[in-house]
Amino acid sequence: MSYLDNIRTFVRVYELGSMSAAGRDLRISPAVTSARISQLEDHLNVRLFQRTTRNLTPTEQGRAFYAGACVVLDAVEEAEAQVVNLTENPRGSLFVAAPLGVGRRLVAPQVPEFLDQYPQIDMRLRLTDRSVDLTTEGLDLAFFLGQPEDSNLRIRKIADCQRVMVAAPAYLAARGMPESGADLVKDKHECLNLRYPGATEFQWRLMTPDGPQRFAVSGRYECDDGDVLTDWALGGQGIAMKPVFEVADHMRTGALVPVAQSTPPTGVQMACLYTHRRHQDPKTRLFMDFIADRVGDTVKRAEAQVQLPR
Repeated sequence: MSYLDNIRTFVRVYELGSMSAAGRDLRISPAVTSARISQLEDHLNVRLFQRTTRNLTPTEQGRAFYAGACVVLDAVEEAEAQVVNLTENPRGSLFVAAPLGVGRRLVAPQVPEFLDQYPQIDMRLRLTDRSVDLTTEGLDLAFFLGQPEDSNLRIRKIADCQRVMVAAPAYLAARGMPESGADLVKDKHECLNLRYPGATEFQWRLMTPDGPQRFAVSGRYECDDGDVLTDWALGGQGIAMKPVFEVADHMRTGALVPVAQSTPPTGVQMACLYTHRRHQDPKTRLFMDFIADRVGDTVKRAEAQVQLPR
């Protein structure tokens, strides 16, 4: 196993470009990471990386070995997955990412029941509204809302989610009730935007009698945390566009009110990204199935309780 550990460590150092980053990813110390690379170089009698105080660059031999190492690890994972399938005893750590709202309301509440069913699986759940990279961040799967840009990954649809534009009664008393997306722009309503580095969505896509259209809304408030936008909307700072399941409780109490209902937001899919390499890992597939079975019903119940026009 030590040789395989050395290969796994080499692959993560190669992919992350850093001994320390690979060590954090593998949960080992920098000294162990460096030692494993040195052992592998001694075994192969070649230098796999050129090291300076600031840079770590694969050598020609390192680049060649990486391609073969990936094949070896894929084969080992495939064999292990087959054994786990046969024993129906999945085990190991599952690294999962999800947006904050999706993670807190739809994914995290399901984790205890899942781990109760599979006591040899450890869950590592990372919640963030920024884009994540499955390969470089060592993730098994990532839930998301919308349409991913990376077509090299596999996608599994989980649920269709209705969205709504909402504001607090205090905001509407001060600024008036917008009837449409055109009112949002014309009257310069304070629209609360979810933005993060690399985000490409700077307009709100709404459904009009002529079909979907994009509206260049504006506002002084923006954040990369969707729950902060909800808090701002509750405080009367502006209008937020949110999945219904995130704000259904606030709508039922009247703390948030739907606006511009003649041009509702287009829907958005909740889906899951996973890599080709891990698509046969039983614990990954089991967790996707587990979430899909439960989340769809949760989303539908939230949408039915607020009874928005479609």
